[in-house]
Amino acid sequence: MEQERAVPRHVAIILDGNGRWARKRGLPRTAGHREGCRVVEQTVEDAARLGIEYLTVYAFSTENWKRSAEEVGALMQLFRFYAKRLLEVAKRNGAKIRMIGERSAFAPDLIEAIGRLEEETKDNTGIVFTFAVNYGGRDEITRAVRKIAQKVSAGELSPEEITEQTIEASLDTAGIPAPDLLIRTSGEQRLSNFLLWQAAYTELYFTDKYWPDFSKEELERAIEAYRGRERRYGGV
Repeated sequence: MEQERAVPRHVAIILDGNGRWARKRGLPRTAGHREGCRVVEQTVEDAARLGIEYLTVYAFSTENWKRSAEEVGALMQLFRFYAKRLLEVAKRNGAKIRMIGERSAFAPDLIEAIGRLEEETKDNTGIVFTFAVNYGGRDEITRAVRKIAQKVSAGELSPEEITEQTIEASLDTAGIPAPDLLIRTSGEQRLSNFLLWQAAYTELYFTDKYWPDFSKEELERAIEAYRGRERRYGGV
């Protein structure tokens, strides 16, 4: 049973508060994003050492394109830089790296960098680190429905054959178990369009800490809170 595990198998994190962390220190928002990337790097290593099998982080949502062109451009540059850094992290921890979200909106070189990350780590057997970029839960479900509709239209699938498993297999997260624990930083208490299908029975943990201040100790506190809860499904 899940409550008997020392740590949750799959932890998802909404990385929130980079801009506010920077503003509090009189720094540009981009400084907060840079520090946030460093903390992501460290958290992958911490999670691997704690025995977490899957770590999924919400890095850039479909709504984030509405931010200023300057901030979005700086974020894209950070992604390019940290794509290389993540390869080093993967080598140290045997991590397999995946991306979820619609990558077609990115520049060709960034798409290539993401593909390289996935290709070069696909055979690793350590923690599965998934980053959600240009991701939105509603968009993911919409794209999954389109895939299923195309199969129905082609006569490969009948409407009566569609099950929850059919939908799950069409999501970006196919092959990844649902998160046991979802952490959100910065004091906000909402899902913000993250893993809407997958988080149906996920335990939620909220911390007031901004993402750049997140630490191994805070991760351990979240895990301890998770372990203290009685996991129930369907009101049983």
